[in-house]
Amino acid sequence: MKPLALAATLLALVLSGCQSDVPDNFKIGLGPREAPQSRTYPADQKATYNAARAVIGRMGYQVVKGGAAQGELTALSSVAHGDGQGGGRQISLRLKLTPGVDNGTDMEVSLTEILEADSSGQQGLSTQTPLLDTPLYEKIFKDVQQELAAPRVQ
Repeated sequence: MKPLALAATLLALVLSGCQSDVPDNFKIGLGPREAPQSRTYPADQKATYNAARAVIGRMGYQVVKGGAAQGELTALSSVAHGDGQGGGRQISLRLKLTPGVDNGTDMEVSLTEILEADSSGQQGLSTQTPLLDTPLYEKIFKDVQQELAAPRVQ
């Protein structure tokens, strides 16, 4: 008799549905984990990708995946010492390129700070926080614009 009662209870729960009592203003406040910033450049996607890759390379980032054809790039900064002994801090950069107006290219950049406490006891546990208000965005956008404007040596 117990399995039948359990099955009936589960069926009633499934059929009853769910109702959320979460206020609308709370739901609106939950946005994307990363809030990318973007700029449009008067260059094609490949040229913009090459300029961005050169800029982030000079900034010390290592490209870990992506390419001009995919219109995406993910790169990581070198690991710096964190607050605690044995901890580390790193910046993850995600870049996405899409066709813009007048044969231009829209470039979105997301920066995320990765903090890891002493990993000797629990490897792989880190905290990732989007960097929303940092001058790095403007530096990247400005440097990509300068790279695109620089004369090419053939």
